[in-house]
Amino acid sequence: MSGARGVGVVGGSIGGLFAAALLARRGHDVTVMERSRHGLARRGAGLVAQPELLTVLERVGRPDAAAVGVVAEERITLDRGGRVVSRDRTPQMQLSWDHLYEVLLGQIPPESYLLGNAVRAVRSTEVSAEVQLHDGERRFFDVVVGADGLGSVTRDAVVPDGRGNRYVGYVTWRGLIPEQALTGRAADTLLGRFAFYTGPGAHMLGYLVPGAGGELTPGLRRYNWVWYRPLSVVDLADLMEASGRPVGSLSLAPGDLPHAARERLRADAHAELPPEFATAVDAEPEPFLQAIVDYVPPRMVRQRVALLGDAAVMVRPHTAMGAAKAAGDALALADLLDRLPVPEALDRYQLQRLPVGRSIAQYGLRLGESLPFARPARQPV
Repeated sequence: MSGARGVGVVGGSIGGLFAAALLARRGHDVTVMERSRHGLARRGAGLVAQPELLTVLERVGRPDAAAVGVVAEERITLDRGGRVVSRDRTPQMQLSWDHLYEVLLGQIPPESYLLGNAVRAVRSTEVSAEVQLHDGERRFFDVVVGADGLGSVTRDAVVPDGRGNRYVGYVTWRGLIPEQALTGRAADTLLGRFAFYTGPGAHMLGYLVPGAGGELTPGLRRYNWVWYRPLSVVDLADLMEASGRPVGSLSLAPGDLPHAARERLRADAHAELPPEFATAVDAEPEPFLQAIVDYVPPRMVRQRVALLGDAAVMVRPHTAMGAAKAAGDALALADLLDRLPVPEALDRYQLQRLPVGRSIAQYGLRLGESLPFARPARQPV
């Protein structure tokens, strides 16, 4: 190892915790700055158990967490009436985002994870990096890792003149409900399966994940649904304004959606989806939303600052590879910082990971073009 370093991680979600846990495990002095005041529980739902995630869990001494998942025994596709029109009997495990978040959070000292620490700006020289918080406090580190997602502040320190996120014309609505909320035909059809529906202006999928505490017992698990829908730029802006979100916002957290909009979503579900999926939408009192955007920068590092996960390259959720890409970023960064001086480590990190991010982004764009939505003209990624 080339020596312990002070590392500031901007953003305390899964990507930031991948990096923080790996670096803390190797003896680095890690500080995570998360803008949320109350933590990030229930900000995610299910994750595919891909190799990069499993490798991170092994490296931080928690391979047991990889067993906390629910296996969908088959993949099914429904028609508009709810009839199963295709089956693929390939099993697939889904991990719980909540459980993974808690496991990773437990790998760093509690005093190193700072809630309510919104970052205003990141600056760097050849010898150190500075983080300026909204309260005016300034913190200095050997390295700053920007893991602050699609609204990244850290990007400005790496690509000051770069283009921003490009909204692609559709969103995901999401819900995470107790499996017991599904009964009768909905339970018989959906539970234990990875289910899909594609129809005019709609693409939906759903599957079981562990309970919030990692429970795997039938009856204590949760059902995660994801509903892709087109939404114009104007309608997205109107929805954000009605929900009290700042201009330019691209997401709604659980509880943000006004009652009237919630009722319209329910009515649309019954008008557009198979009855089983409409039941799942009905059962979620606080659906949340993420606008789908593309972002691939010309670089991922500058001086002492590196981007990671969605802050570096946004990949569309159809790929099911966003978390795995962030885990791969974190593994590469931790390994390189162990072996090399900071400037060389960050240069090699960019050489390794930017092509990977670009490739996954292009794959997601191709998948998105197969969805039954009116789309803007294709732009290069």
